[in-house]
Amino acid sequence: MRALSRRGVLGLGMGAAAALTVGGCSPFGSSASDTVAANPGGTGPAKPIGDGSTAYTGKQPNQPPAPQKLEPGQKPPQFVVFSWDGAGEVGNGLFPRFRKLAKDHNASMTFFLSGLYLLPEQKKRMYRPPNNRVGASDIGYLTDDHIKATLKNVRAAWLEGHEIGTHFNGHFCGTGSGSVAHWTPAQWNDEIEQAMSFVTNWRTNTGFTDLDPLPFDYTKELVGGRTPCLLGQDNLLPTARKRGWRYDASSPGGRQVWPVKKQGVWDFPLQQIPFPGHSFEVLSMDYNILANQSKNSTKAPPANYPGWRKQATEAYIAGFQRAYETNRAPFFIGNHFEKWNGGIYMDAVEEALKHIADDARKDVRLVSFRQLCDWLDAQDPQVLADLRRLGVGQQFTGRG
Repeated sequence: MRALSRRGVLGLGMGAAAALTVGGCSPFGSSASDTVAANPGGTGPAKPIGDGSTAYTGKQPNQPPAPQKLEPGQKPPQFVVFSWDGAGEVGNGLFPRFRKLAKDHNASMTFFLSGLYLLPEQKKRMYRPPNNRVGASDIGYLTDDHIKATLKNVRAAWLEGHEIGTHFNGHFCGTGSGSVAHWTPAQWNDEIEQAMSFVTNWRTNTGFTDLDPLPFDYTKELVGGRTPCLLGQDNLLPTARKRGWRYDASSPGGRQVWPVKKQGVWDFPLQQIPFPGHSFEVLSMDYNILANQSKNSTKAPPANYPGWRKQATEAYIAGFQRAYETNRAPFFIGNHFEKWNGGIYMDAVEEALKHIADDARKDVRLVSFRQLCDWLDAQDPQVLADLRRLGVGQQFTGRG
């Protein structure tokens, strides 16, 4: 794992089946189940796309109302985005656990799906990663059962109103030429094309015939992602812009201020947040908190777990409170479906979300990155410019 500094380390992808590698709220409707009808948003039957791995089913259900423009000087809502790297379900129940949590608290999230999680290992030679050998990956391929579970959860998540982004494929974070840090814009484009192919052709690649299609056109659904280990954004952005992506969430070490666009694409970085008990701050991602607590070990002595769980929870809450009580900058949290150090980071994320979603705060919006883009794009540029003048912890002085 490449370190940023004592203040935090770079994010990594979900370890999946393999060992760890370096690597009030908006009023959504009721949630769908795994067996919801194939065409929830349209008036006719679902329209298969390609081999039927995906299908057009109409407008995505369970979306917030159309965004409203702020008036000059009006206090903005507090946006919070919970996002998940990898988004594979490997039998630990974490994907459905957090889907249920989101449903219980009227929240929407972003799931950055690794395309490789829908490709069977026996077909791994279909993957040709830039500057790496054919079929190579720094994360594990999933078993057939886990691919099926991932497909079911991704399908249900979209129907519940969540966003499906991308975490690309092989998660190469080393220091050599194979690292995503050194990929060219053309190589990023090839990686994206492969990720999209694995998602849109899972039926052909797996041979599964007992699952419903993913209920969206991925060529339209995919409008942003997060790179492995937060590396390579500079060369990704030209490709993202050409593809019409709306945002990228790959920046490390961002501050809690209002976002800007880079090369025409919204830049949504992981943020430095207060780290209880320390004079330095930590990145707003589960693994970065882990790295500062157990020095990258995912199985530290259990006696440490209660204190670390409390510290992680308080870090997320402190980041939220600082934004909510001052400049109202959108707050971004990154996660992995992992049970590192006894699952304490999953517990911390859950407790933080419950705190943030307190019904007493009617001006909090738990949204996806795509929904945040919708709101930002609807605002007057001068209003956003005024908000960007507010530094970390600087009080908003406009009208409430």
